[in-house]
Amino acid sequence: MSSTSPSAANSWLMLLLAGVFEIGYALSVGGSHGFTRLTWSLVAVVFFLLTLWALSAALRTIDVGIGYAVWAGIGAAGAAALGPVFFDESLTLGQSLWLGVIILGVVWLKLADKQSGAEQPVDQPQEAQGVGV
Repeated sequence: MSSTSPSAANSWLMLLLAGVFEIGYALSVGGSHGFTRLTWSLVAVVFFLLTLWALSAALRTIDVGIGYAVWAGIGAAGAAALGPVFFDESLTLGQSLWLGVIILGVVWLKLADKQSGAEQPVDQPQEAQGVGV
């Protein structure tokens, strides 16, 4: 991956990775019980740093609105789906249905982005992109 212009595929893979790190962050924050358990708290900090790193790398070419929506959707759906696996949480049929809607929305955002073909590096100042301030 180039440091100045990562490919669209690499950016989306990095965004997916950021979403996975976000799930890890959310679950470890839950396990930390308000940052009162040291091990869970340290894991949460590591996942937090990893998710921000991966998200910032992905947002080099993915628009921030789309990237943030996908990242948040992956994190929210993943944490809600895995919360019952790791903690004493419940997941109802209705909640599962709406999580499915979030996941479909994330997939459609990706497909819409692929069809637009408008991926460009977004780390240039607006003046360099021909837009005056």
